[in-house]
Amino acid sequence: MDRKQRILELLDQKNTLYLRELETEFPEVSTMTLRRDLSGLEAMGQAIRIKGGVRSVKSLEGGRQEDVYDRRLAVNAEAKAKIAALAVPFIETGRSIFMDSGTTMLALARLLPDTNLSILTSCPHVALTVLKKYLPTVNIIGGQLNRLNATVCGSQAMDFVKGYNFDVAFVVPSAFSLENGLSCGNDSECELKRYIIQNASMKIALVDSGKFGKSMPFTFASFSEIQILITDTKPEEDVMRFAETHDIKIIYK
Repeated sequence: MDRKQRILELLDQKNTLYLRELETEFPEVSTMTLRRDLSGLEAMGQAIRIKGGVRSVKSLEGGRQEDVYDRRLAVNAEAKAKIAALAVPFIETGRSIFMDSGTTMLALARLLPDTNLSILTSCPHVALTVLKKYLPTVNIIGGQLNRLNATVCGSQAMDFVKGYNFDVAFVVPSAFSLENGLSCGNDSECELKRYIIQNASMKIALVDSGKFGKSMPFTFASFSEIQILITDTKPEEDVMRFAETHDIKIIYK
């Protein structure tokens, strides 16, 4: 039986599966390979990465498909709230701001100052949250809606953003490592994020510590392209050294 299929079978049985269990189940396979398997399953929408393992996207109630985005809201919620609070000071009145998709970005949208801002986002949840405020102008990218990530991407989305320039771009990767930079699991989403990075004056990455040292199939920015990285705990020393060498500001609490 294919290893990934066996992992899915175990997830069906247990709902939550940890890496240490997989190391016991597949002693002939390296831990790094197992991590890639889990990232691959997440990229295909078949699992949700958590610290030290994965969760099934199936609910225990009736075996029906749960909303993956809602499930992610509960993962590392405290860390995302910390990161959002640390990002607020970089939002200044009168600025043009891109707000990426993702549950960390939704946490920031809730804290967004009610002031004159021009907001562009690829996430309907973020747009609707900002819309509850009175003063920001809200624009949402048009195109194909990715059910897994609740984000708009694809060729129509790329046509929509052409010509846009941003004072500040807040981006949220699915994974982060020194080797592969900021990455995600969808090629179309990666293309859109890459364009945003190339056309923003200030690039700020919001990355919870659970994503550190991980990689997804598609890199949209190297670490050196980011000016500020905001996270919830102090990163490992190699990340800190790289940031210092490349004049990248790391903010954590």
